[in-house]
Amino acid sequence: MIRATLLMALREIRRNTLRSFLTMLGIVIGVGAVIALVTIGEGATARVTADIGKLGDNLLIVTPGGDRRSGAFTAAQAFKREDATALAREISGIERVAPTATRQALAVSGNRNLRTQVVGTTSDYLDVRAYTLAKGRRFTDVESASGGLVCIVGATVARELFGSGDPLGVSIRLDKLSCEIIGVLGAKGQSGMGQDQDDLVLLPLRTAQRRLAGNDDVNAIYVTAKSSHSTARVKSQIESLMRERRRVGPAAPDDFRVRDMQEIAETMSAATGTLTALLGAIAAVSLVVGGIGIMNIMLVNVTERTREIGIRLAIGARAREVLLQFLIEAVVLSTIGGLLGISAGLGGSVLATRALSLPFVFLPDVLLLAFAFSALVGVAFGYLPAHKAARLNPIEALRHE
Repeated sequence: MIRATLLMALREIRRNTLRSFLTMLGIVIGVGAVIALVTIGEGATARVTADIGKLGDNLLIVTPGGDRRSGAFTAAQAFKREDATALAREISGIERVAPTATRQALAVSGNRNLRTQVVGTTSDYLDVRAYTLAKGRRFTDVESASGGLVCIVGATVARELFGSGDPLGVSIRLDKLSCEIIGVLGAKGQSGMGQDQDDLVLLPLRTAQRRLAGNDDVNAIYVTAKSSHSTARVKSQIESLMRERRRVGPAAPDDFRVRDMQEIAETMSAATGTLTALLGAIAAVSLVVGGIGIMNIMLVNVTERTREIGIRLAIGARAREVLLQFLIEAVVLSTIGGLLGISAGLGGSVLATRALSLPFVFLPDVLLLAFAFSALVGVAFGYLPAHKAARLNPIEALRHE
């Protein structure tokens, strides 16, 4: 009986193709919108996580200056190399420490020049910030200790100053300082904030302090925690040690900041996840609108086919069989609309993620949920017309014109 009823439902849908398609359109748009918006949201979350991951794994950044108070940062003195040494020596959960002294400088090679960021640091900076060497080598211990006139350039600097040429062994000028290029960093691209992570030149820390800055200040300390240790715990230990070293009183606020990149990534992922859920919920409203459209058309069908229903009831059809027939028609409409909506949603997601340069995240659970919801809409909104058809009086139905 189910098979015969299903074939009858398909026949009725085929007989009024245009009206059936317009009826399904609300479901198609609803399912497609839910899938597209959730997929784009998940892609944005993945992009944020990946961008923060480019900064380095288990990364914490220690900088002078307290949290914002009354709209301004608390002023504080810069760090020294000894602060970085103390962190590495006294906190067991730290794997690597890279102190940095950063400033802007004009890089010049021949008739080409580029204003770039110069970072005085140690070789551990490459590991802490997850940089790789495309060619060349790192700083040696002797170069780091003596302040050697050597540098490692980022991919953007190498491209702008040398084009397709090989920069290894060539000397460039950073303001008034001349240094020999011993390495080229692998490209990392832009960060989540739009900053070009390849637009930099690395110098030994002592070289940058003595020859460029003219002081021994450290602007920031980059720290990676061991995988076996929680970054939150390491952050707490760093704060305790730095308060002690900088003689911050018990009631006084910190004159430094410790940023946990993992914590920031989780916060941003949670925020984008909430936004994705909100967009999905808003899109799901169109499914309800599509269900109302199905109910309206099915009520029209009942009115148009009143005489047919009367004949079926008069020759022995039971009320539940008439109910089942119209209910199956509504479910078939919503199911076909759901399948078309899945195709439209996936296609739209692929195009949108490419246009926005986001990763495409395939979510089978969302597809199944959207499809199941579309079928449920058919049952929920198809029941009233089907129930009305099943309760018709056969004699009154046969009299209907």
